[in-house]
Amino acid sequence: MGSVLSRDALLDAVALDRAAGRTIAFANGCFDLLHVGHVRYLQSAAREADRLVVAINDDWSVASLKGPRRPILSAVDRAEIVAAVRGVDYVTIFPEMNVTPLLLALRPDVHCKGTDYTVDTVPERETVAAYGGRIAIVGDPKDHSTRDLLARIRG
Repeated sequence: MGSVLSRDALLDAVALDRAAGRTIAFANGCFDLLHVGHVRYLQSAAREADRLVVAINDDWSVASLKGPRRPILSAVDRAEIVAAVRGVDYVTIFPEMNVTPLLLALRPDVHCKGTDYTVDTVPERETVAAYGGRIAIVGDPKDHSTRDLLARIRG
C-alpha cells in the first residue's frame, strides 16, 4: 500500500529513492469515484519506473474543473483510496490548477498521462522536456469516466 504524503515529505521520499538509484514515474488526476479506467491507468503508469507518485487535485480545483457538484469524495478520501491501488507508492494532494509546480519540484523521469492525450497534446510536455524527462501515454482507451458513472447512478 502506498503512502499519502505532504509535498515536503514526498520530496524527501523521492530524494531517498533517487539516491538509491530508483526511477520515478508521475501520474495525476481528480480520481473522484475510482473506476476501472483509473486502476488501469495507475497500474500502467507504475510499470514505467521503479516508484509511482500520484498527485490528486484538491477539492477546490476539482470543483473548478468538474463543476459545483464535484468532488463526490474529499481529497483526503480520494488520496487514501488511490494509495491502496497496487503499484502506487506515494500520493500527494496538490492545490494548483495544474501540476507544473509539482513536476518542477519532483522532476520525475516519466510523466504519465492517459490515452485521452497524445505526447504532443500533454499540457506539461514542454516542462517535462525542459528538465529531460519523458512523457508516457498509459492505460486503456478512455471508455470509462466518472461523469458517465454518475449519470448512470443518477439515472
